[in-house]
Amino acid sequence: MAARQGTAVGFCLAAMLAAAPAQATRPLPAAGAYDLGFSPGHSALRVVLLGIRNAQTSILVAAYEFTSRPIASALVSAAHRGVKVYIVADREESTKPYSLVRSLARQGVQVRLNGNYRDLHDKFMVIDGLHVETGSFNFTAGADRSNAENALLLWNVKPMADAYAVQWRRLWNEGQDVPPGA
Repeated sequence: MAARQGTAVGFCLAAMLAAAPAQATRPLPAAGAYDLGFSPGHSALRVVLLGIRNAQTSILVAAYEFTSRPIASALVSAAHRGVKVYIVADREESTKPYSLVRSLARQGVQVRLNGNYRDLHDKFMVIDGLHVETGSFNFTAGADRSNAENALLLWNVKPMADAYAVQWRRLWNEGQDVPPGA
């Protein structure tokens, strides 16, 4: 089982998720449980998608780069099923032609751009105010296919989710809205 408490995780997560249907969710693990994935090899991407697909009420995203079509699609699907999805992203990276940030705004996801830092290099999600997805994994196609990166999804860690939400709100409040039609 990929979700464990306090032990190293092997590569069984990739096998477990590969065997599961693409839209599968699962019962929430106990507090302190986690899922961990690495790239290249798609297991980091699967961890991020698992968190998004299990969201019930809200997803707060802080992103440096955003070019992953599977993650963008999962976030739009979550928004369409009633999950409130908010993204704050690095302003400079979001102006590049391959960025999907403006596309997400056109599809109804609330997006703000923050240009107050050389790099808004955070990469995390706060899911339902309870769970945290973090790690080095950029929300990009390159992170999934080419880079050595990791994604860690911590389940039922309310105090940690609260701390990440404070950081997210600071970044969000500093940002400027991307109009839905942009």
